[in-house]
Amino acid sequence: MSLEKEFLEKIEKHKGVVFKISKMYMDDYDDQKDLFQEITFQAWKAFPNFRGESEFSTWLYRIALNTAIIFLKYEKKRSFLQNTETENLKVETEEYSGEKDIKIEKLYNAIHQLNAIDKALIFYYLENYSGKEMAEQLGISEVNCRVKLNRAKEKLKQMVQK
Repeated sequence: MSLEKEFLEKIEKHKGVVFKISKMYMDDYDDQKDLFQEITFQAWKAFPNFRGESEFSTWLYRIALNTAIIFLKYEKKRSFLQNTETENLKVETEEYSGEKDIKIEKLYNAIHQLNAIDKALIFYYLENYSGKEMAEQLGISEVNCRVKLNRAKEKLKQMVQK
């Protein structure tokens, strides 16, 4: 199997991860698409170095989160340099309807207000990572990870209840 075909199959299987991170880090639909594309591009560039020492999904999470954080910093810098105010634009949700989806949208809106590390922690939490796995991914101690996660969850709870 060619490298390109193998990569495309793996990305297709795990594109939900890339979509979730894009949606968590960007509130504008076009920015989400741009970030999705940038994460895919960065993963493609790094794929020849993927040695399979971890699961592909774990490797992709790390690339996606790092790319999202860098992309977010670039977007903030660009916004500042252009002297424009960022607005909280509502994400297009044509395919969604109903009360459950409104709650999910509220959650995403609250997540957008978190800092990059808190977003990563919440993402890992929603993906059922253990405290140890989260700590390893973020390069912090497990105790520090649990403290940060609890604080992030409390912030989210307060924002969603408003």
